[in-house]
Amino acid sequence: MATPGASATTVVVGVDGAGRTRRMRDLAVALERSVRWVTLPSSGEDLDRVLVEARAEDAVVIVDDAHHGEPATWRALAAAARAGQAMLLARRPIIHAVELADLDEVVAAAGTVDQLGPLDAAGISTVVAEAGGVEPGDVTVEEVLAASHGMAAVAASLAAARSVWPVPAALRARIQRRLAGLPAEGAAVAQVLALLLDVPDSVLATAAGVAVQVVADTTGVLQELGMIAPGSDSLVPAVAEAILTDLPLAARRQLHDRVATALLDSGADPLLAAVQLRHARALTPVAAVAYAQAADRLRFRNPGAAVSWYDAAAEAGAEPAAVGVGRAEAATQLGMPVDLTGVSGEPTRLSIVGAAVAAQQGRWDRAAEALTTAERPAPALAAVAWAATGHLDRARDAARRSRAEPGGRTPEALARLAEAAASLGEPDAALTLLIESAEAAQRTPPEVVLPDSPHALGALIAGLTGDVSTAEQLLVAGLAADVGGPATVQRHQLLLAFTRMRAGRYDTAVAQLATTSNQPARDRLLTAALAAGVARRSGDVARTREAWTAVETQLARRAVDLFAVEVLEELVVAAARLRRLVRAEPVLDAFDDLVARAGHPPAWVVAVGWIRLQVAVTLEDATAAAAVACDLTTAVALAGPRQRAQGAAAAAWADVLAGTVDVDTVCLVAQDLAANYLPWEASRLVGQAAIRTTDAAAARRLLERARELSTAELGGGEESGQAGVLSDREMEVGRLVLEGRTHREIGSQLYLSPKTVEHHAARMRTKLGVSNRAEFLAALREHPGVVVG
Repeated sequence: MATPGASATTVVVGVDGAGRTRRMRDLAVALERSVRWVTLPSSGEDLDRVLVEARAEDAVVIVDDAHHGEPATWRALAAAARAGQAMLLARRPIIHAVELADLDEVVAAAGTVDQLGPLDAAGISTVVAEAGGVEPGDVTVEEVLAASHGMAAVAASLAAARSVWPVPAALRARIQRRLAGLPAEGAAVAQVLALLLDVPDSVLATAAGVAVQVVADTTGVLQELGMIAPGSDSLVPAVAEAILTDLPLAARRQLHDRVATALLDSGADPLLAAVQLRHARALTPVAAVAYAQAADRLRFRNPGAAVSWYDAAAEAGAEPAAVGVGRAEAATQLGMPVDLTGVSGEPTRLSIVGAAVAAQQGRWDRAAEALTTAERPAPALAAVAWAATGHLDRARDAARRSRAEPGGRTPEALARLAEAAASLGEPDAALTLLIESAEAAQRTPPEVVLPDSPHALGALIAGLTGDVSTAEQLLVAGLAADVGGPATVQRHQLLLAFTRMRAGRYDTAVAQLATTSNQPARDRLLTAALAAGVARRSGDVARTREAWTAVETQLARRAVDLFAVEVLEELVVAAARLRRLVRAEPVLDAFDDLVARAGHPPAWVVAVGWIRLQVAVTLEDATAAAAVACDLTTAVALAGPRQRAQGAAAAAWADVLAGTVDVDTVCLVAQDLAANYLPWEASRLVGQAAIRTTDAAAARRLLERARELSTAELGGGEESGQAGVLSDREMEVGRLVLEGRTHREIGSQLYLSPKTVEHHAARMRTKLGVSNRAEFLAALREHPGVVVG
């Protein structure tokens, strides 16, 4: 056969809408020869006439849409091609007849085959420019490409209409013509496919009311029609939208309902079914079940969406027991008001969410009561509640019960949390376990509503010990992992600001105060303490009064707990500054009761004593300060470095308020306070000593030191706040490090994860003030707690 050229295209293959006809026209122009177009289907007489004219004029015969022909036509064209007639052919990708296959083979042998696929961004840009509807810019090209899946005909329709959405009327009309050519079953499948769901063919078939094979067959037809792009198994988005747009509203609702029912019956993700039913505005029993199941799936991943789905389920007639407790769980994580009166559901879940609500209100006593008789994992949470209220013996009992509870293992995060609560009398030991609990919660978030996160509790305990670095690390990690839902995120942000404020960095605190809203009572107290702390350190009496007034009534309930000791310190001192100590004395009395109930653990004795000292300083009561210093003598000797610094400061303050100023002692005590992340307290001690001394040279020295302390920038984690002091667990780790054990081996022996061991090692390096492994090992060899005997 005479060809247009040995390397020229002779066959163009592509689905409808891929640009076959456009490509054939371009090829015809490039031939620079006469052409004769054959339009199929064609009568025998017409085809014979075209072939005769083509031979007479040495013209190229162009057969577009060859797949529309009939066997006789294809045989005649194949015979002509074999006899030497130059020919170009365009067809769909799938060949359904041997006669067409024969014709294709003859024509393809004379040149090359051009396989048309979806256009890329450059191709779409050309289509958009040629359509003249819009200027070809990146944004427009991206929109058209996304809506058309690169199908040239669809892209041209969108570009010509000057917009992508809504789908142009011309494209909608074209799609309707395509659908009209399908059998009823095929049209039903196309409508289901228009929802663009990623579900098995069996679900699509059930929703469409057809056999699974019909779905497969229809998908192939839709691809040939250019409604599904090559290489894809979903409708072109603009095509899908065109199909749905032209469905009557009632028909669309029925479609969504059928799909949702099929999804539920198949065991697919209930969220998919719920979305379909919501689109259909369905308020049926099936819809109620789907909405409730979707909410249950989301209540710990996306509590805001879960509340919306629970409300939809209730509107659709769901039983209260099916939605009440789940909605309460989701709402509690959002910090929304929750009333459990009349709520029914699984007793353990109700107890846990009730405890969380009570804890958010600052009522750990009620939280403990709610959890007392509940089943696993409630005992682990009960341990925390009992510890918060000073019942350390009950906390230990609950922790033991959580380990022995039948019916499965308590989640690791909660097990470590319970152990930490049982160890609360020794803050360093509790902190290590809280770190492990926090890490476990990040790896595998427990699907319960926590009364407080291990990150928050760990930060509070770390603050009590002066370990600001660990407090910040825990809170930042909790924020990054989005632990506990939106209410916990806000709490972590507040605690981070509070931690930094106490350490002498006020910018974060001021910024956080501007963003607080819709808080539960516990966090309103924290916000007020943050505001009072900033006001106290800046000497702003008006702001102090504002902070105190915001929570004065709340404090009257005397709802205090061991975790909140430093938070309430700021508010009690604010009351003293405002000469309203009589309103805060019950809080101090309540703390005394908590500490006594807990067995007078030294760290907590010092923490409450420190509050009384700050009150005495505020009131310039030398007698009260001396009494505090005396009371703390025994506890300070048994506690950690921060408590020792506070005890020394109490004695120094008693002397200063009595008019006795030992410059060297005051400077040493202040230095120790600053090293334990109490820089403002250190600066104030030195400043007051400068005012009270009668030695001018000493006053100048003290004032200079006060200025240095007040302007010092204390970085979180960069200062060794507890230089050289290691907890018992850290000393265990240190001994094994000296034996040459790896993190994995140490973890295996101590029942810790390698990551937790790594965290301990990092904290130890910070405390020991070393920067590399050689220095670390040398410091461990010299540490009396690590090297025994």
